[in-house]
Amino acid sequence: MTKRDYYEVLGVGRNASVEEIKKAYRQLARQYHPDVSKLDRKAAEEKFKEMSEAYEVLADADKRRLYDSYGHSGVSGQFREGSFNWGDFSHFGDLRDIFSDLGAYDIGGTGFGGSIFDLMFGRGDGASPNYRKRKGQSLRYDIEITLEEAASGVSKEVSIPHSVKCATCNGTGSKDGKVTTCPSCGGKGQISRAERRGYSQYVSITTCPKCRGAGRSVIDPCSICKGSGTSLKTSRISIDIPKGIEDGMNLRVPGAGEADVGGGSSGDLFVVVHIKEHGLFKRDGPDIWIDWSIGFAQAALGDEVEIPTLKGKARLKIPAGTQGDTIFRLKKSGIEHVDGRGAGDQYVRVKIIVPEKLSQEQKELLKRFEELETGPKGKFSRFKRGRSS
Repeated sequence: MTKRDYYEVLGVGRNASVEEIKKAYRQLARQYHPDVSKLDRKAAEEKFKEMSEAYEVLADADKRRLYDSYGHSGVSGQFREGSFNWGDFSHFGDLRDIFSDLGAYDIGGTGFGGSIFDLMFGRGDGASPNYRKRKGQSLRYDIEITLEEAASGVSKEVSIPHSVKCATCNGTGSKDGKVTTCPSCGGKGQISRAERRGYSQYVSITTCPKCRGAGRSVIDPCSICKGSGTSLKTSRISIDIPKGIEDGMNLRVPGAGEADVGGGSSGDLFVVVHIKEHGLFKRDGPDIWIDWSIGFAQAALGDEVEIPTLKGKARLKIPAGTQGDTIFRLKKSGIEHVDGRGAGDQYVRVKIIVPEKLSQEQKELLKRFEELETGPKGKFSRFKRGRSS
């Protein structure tokens, strides 16, 4: 199959700089890496192989010069026929930067964070056994607040049970503070197994069962934490909930999660906010809706009524002749946007009350009212004549 032009593959011009080439490759890697692409795996692998081959050539000044002069034949010795030579990278540093942008994976639920580069090529870069330092696991806490609290903002204090670094052994898990490298994983905290899928090589990574991912072996365990390096603690944490927060939003409290025994920082706490349903108000983003009942006379004659809002009481003018389900707007009486872009409005939908029981005097007055409305000069006189004809 005829190879496509490398510049065309990456979508750059022939005068593109190395930074432009790297940027184009980074964008394509986010889209077509087999582990994240929406294409079927075989198609994604072929696409990724093609763009990676193009990047390997165009990111290297000497190879690019040969390619510009002689085309694919000038660099054909760099690749095996029909496949990309995954073992022939000369730009590991550049590629690690690019793949690290794609984020970390939680492999097999172990909590180990590795870049896509590590998944594809392993860690054959002479990494120190200490690279197992990583953040501890994050925690989730669900909290419920009222609509009024969401509108005004509120501070809540919560109790969070979580693991912390053992104070006795300083998190080493060792009585005397001495640890050795785990003999099973060589200090990496993981066991890796290479496998080939088609033309691509992948590394299957699992947590080391002996050291449970710590990369270290304890000879004389700490008597307090039993060698785990952590202890359980319940912390009182103040959560500042900003005004305008919406249902389902979460707040991050750095370092309030689980401790990590590998020497890394503690995980984070994510507080998920839930807002109680209000008995009077309905929320629509920053806007507030309320149904408010008025009497027939108020609707017919007009009036000024007092309406509750989240910010207190407000006066609303009801024009004479107001019909049922008429909607009025109270500007800026809603909830402030969480990003501070002003406040929403409050909408009042008028409901007209029809009395179920009337006194004799009320009945006579309404009958007189109907006679006036249906009389010769009344608003509904034509309907009266229509019924009697």
